[in-house]
Amino acid sequence: MERAPPSPRLPLPLLLLGGLSLLAARAGADVPLEACCADGHRMATQHRDCSLPYASESKECRMVQEQCCHNQLEELHCATGINLANEQDGCTTPYSDNASLEAMFVKRCCHCCLLGRAAQAQGQSCEYNLMVGYQCGLVFRACCVKGQETADFAPGDVGDLQETAKISEVKEEQEDPYLNDRCRGGGPCKQQCRDTGEEVVCSCFVGYQLLPDGVSCEDINECITGSHNCRLGENCINTVGSFRCQRESSCGTGYELTENNDCKDIDECESGIHNCLPDFICQNTLGSFRCRPKLQCKSGFIQDALGNCIDINECLSISAPCPVGQTCINTEGSYTCQKNVPNCGRGYHLNDEGNRCVDVDECSPPAEPCGPGHRCVNSPGSFRCECKAGYYFDGISRTCIDINECRRYPGRLCGHKCENTPGSYFCSCTVGFRLLADGRSCEDMNECNSSPCSQECANVYGSYQCYCRRGYQLSDVDGVTCEDIDECALPTGGHICSYRCINFPGSFQCSCPSSGYRLAPNGRNCQDIDECVTGIHNCSVNETCFNIQGGFRCLAFECPENYRRSADTRCERLPCHENQECPKLPLRITYYHLSFPTNIHVPAVVFRMGPSSAVPGDSMQLAITSGNEEGFFTTQKVSHHSGVVALTKPVPEPRDLLLTVKMDLYRHGTVSSFVAKLFIFVSAEL
Repeated sequence: MERAPPSPRLPLPLLLLGGLSLLAARAGADVPLEACCADGHRMATQHRDCSLPYASESKECRMVQEQCCHNQLEELHCATGINLANEQDGCTTPYSDNASLEAMFVKRCCHCCLLGRAAQAQGQSCEYNLMVGYQCGLVFRACCVKGQETADFAPGDVGDLQETAKISEVKEEQEDPYLNDRCRGGGPCKQQCRDTGEEVVCSCFVGYQLLPDGVSCEDINECITGSHNCRLGENCINTVGSFRCQRESSCGTGYELTENNDCKDIDECESGIHNCLPDFICQNTLGSFRCRPKLQCKSGFIQDALGNCIDINECLSISAPCPVGQTCINTEGSYTCQKNVPNCGRGYHLNDEGNRCVDVDECSPPAEPCGPGHRCVNSPGSFRCECKAGYYFDGISRTCIDINECRRYPGRLCGHKCENTPGSYFCSCTVGFRLLADGRSCEDMNECNSSPCSQECANVYGSYQCYCRRGYQLSDVDGVTCEDIDECALPTGGHICSYRCINFPGSFQCSCPSSGYRLAPNGRNCQDIDECVTGIHNCSVNETCFNIQGGFRCLAFECPENYRRSADTRCERLPCHENQECPKLPLRITYYHLSFPTNIHVPAVVFRMGPSSAVPGDSMQLAITSGNEEGFFTTQKVSHHSGVVALTKPVPEPRDLLLTVKMDLYRHGTVSSFVAKLFIFVSAEL
């Protein structure tokens, strides 16, 4: 901790007046702030109330009265608490249970004084702890020191006790640490101050650190020093005197962020933000909620989303509800089983029990349905006569006929195209594919391996696609060649660059005029170079540099005869004395400098003129006396005491204009003239 040099002890009213010096400057020298503060002290001493109305007409005086009254009232309440601690050794008062400010200040100062006396009685140091607060620390130390001085009297000094007590009382009034403490009113410190008797020690609040001057404090950036406690997934954000942790991502729908940066489920049912209908009950779930119907369905029914009871088809939803040989029939809320009466089709017959159909073996001897030279193969419900692979037996001609596998099994044998052959078939692929080793499947060919495109190639399923790099476009002729795009010739080319567009293969470049401009960081706009700021102008010491679009002007003016310069751009008329022509001259000539491009939107107000302070009954006339020979400008009266100069038609080319505007102000029966010299610099548009 660094220490600040001792500061002079000043009475509190002077400190308060010093802190309100800005108010005195604003209110004027005729406001007696010391008297205002004395009135506030008297109000606190006599009435013990600072809420009474203040009679002063000055706002600043009323502010000083209120502050001084509150400060004196706190001092009186605190003195009452100190006397209570010294007289009763306790803090019980008729208003000890009262929650008013008076009871709070009396009780606090009484407790702090008792703590100081207790520290003195136990032989502890009278240096107060900063954690108990500044004012409490002062009272603590004052009562502790006073107790030490009282204990220093020997029991045998009764003879001189009365005289000694008077001397001690005077000395205490003169050297009371609480009343004369150098830290009173904040002292030289910006935050916390402690007067040890020998020197003033400054310290800072939590989250601040003392600067090398030993007086000022600066914020500690916990996010940089690493003294924060933000968790993984949280960002540290520094604040004045502290910091806060902020989650990197949100909690998502159905959750809310707590003060500890944790995600907590939102109970939509409890908060009433669900959309369940009146016949439904809201049931909260993690991150959401469900609507459960109040009406419960009977067995054999299921409830839909609207709460209606729908019959369950057990014959479809339950696996084999009926025994073998019976058919399931659904009913309202249940089902029944009905015994089957088999009706066997061709190639089947009833078994011996008569309850199911079994296959008829057509190939069993002595039957020979296929004839000699063929083999009969039984199948469920039928039979077949086998021929060579790729052929089938024709029962009419009783011969083996080629099987057209491509027609019989469409789309199942080959990946793309199927061609029938005697006894077999052949698979082939479409353009852009090749046949795999299995002879059936096709895979895509990567045509880009042969570099068919002039720039970039992208393989697609069964083909390829050529595309171009930025600044090029694909040719409409062959679809593989890339041609340069002339960005400057596009319909939007005029908006790409603010001044001039230069095309080159694959891109473009913007340029600016050779002097007075530079290309902006975005590479498209032109920025004016302020020669006056950069110092690249050639104006002399007696001239003023004025920046315009694309250049600058060196300006200088001299006041005409009978005038003197009163400001950088103002000339005031000298006293007229006996000069008869002098009163006809304008009171003031002011020089102004304006700049705008040739493409400015018209009409446009370029200058406003009127008296600095209006007086009821004022009237004025505004006129352009010279420089408007081509009629670019006109004057318009806005009110009784102000008017404007407006540009009514565009200036076709860059040029410099000098416009003289005269204002005649009629006030209290007299006429005063004022002249404005407008140096107008019209620059070229980009």
